[in-house]
Amino acid sequence: MSDIVNIKTLRQYKVVKANELIQKSRFSLSTQQQKCLLYIISKIKPTDKDFNEQTFDISEFCRVCGLDYSNGANYKYIKNSLKTLRDKSIWVTLEDGSETTLAWINKVTINKKSGKVKIRLDDDMKPYLLQLEEKFAQYELIHTLAMKSQYSIRIYELLKSYQYKKVMDFDIDEFKRLIDAEKYVNFKDLRVKVIAIAMREIDAYSDLLVNYTPIKKGKKVVRLEFDIKYKNNVDDILATRNNIYKVLEPDKQNMS
Repeated sequence: MSDIVNIKTLRQYKVVKANELIQKSRFSLSTQQQKCLLYIISKIKPTDKDFNEQTFDISEFCRVCGLDYSNGANYKYIKNSLKTLRDKSIWVTLEDGSETTLAWINKVTINKKSGKVKIRLDDDMKPYLLQLEEKFAQYELIHTLAMKSQYSIRIYELLKSYQYKKVMDFDIDEFKRLIDAEKYVNFKDLRVKVIAIAMREIDAYSDLLVNYTPIKKGKKVVRLEFDIKYKNNVDDILATRNNIYKVLEPDKQNMS
């Protein structure tokens, strides 16, 4: 029972990022790589003044994410995901308009025998993840864990950072650039393969209710307007939790 409680608690840890990092960064990460990263960030304490070396069990991560931790293939997959996070940099736009590269992770050590991972985030991320007092987005890790599309997680986080505005519109090309979906030149493809799936998953698994409207200039879609609301209805919140647990723990129903 205590182990179940611990996993539920870990899923409710909060991910906290500076709005600037969310709104002005470009990166390409798979769904699982994003979940690895968010899991690591969720372990940062609000009072932390520095990045401490984190140690966690691969089995713990798998259970938190609803993966089969007895499957040996997951060790290799997570190892590759962490290496990708270590090797990949992201572009962040600075206040003067210039762009700089930042790394997510400084170092990863993994022990197959013990199943433990030691990891430390890169120091350049400190201004965006530590001691944040204003202009930041905060959400429970659990709201991303059931999402299957890499775009769903990115769009959710982007809209979460603008939640205070209630309505946010994006230039279509800038939106595609931010979510790494520039390959979808035709709006129909973007709508079907990216936006529709993201709206469905955000509605089912997150704490937001989101609708969007394509804005046209002539026949061409040039902007996207998002209406962003927070789920504060008890029935909506319970339904969301049940949706999440149907994905994470399909053998257990109605866990809230």
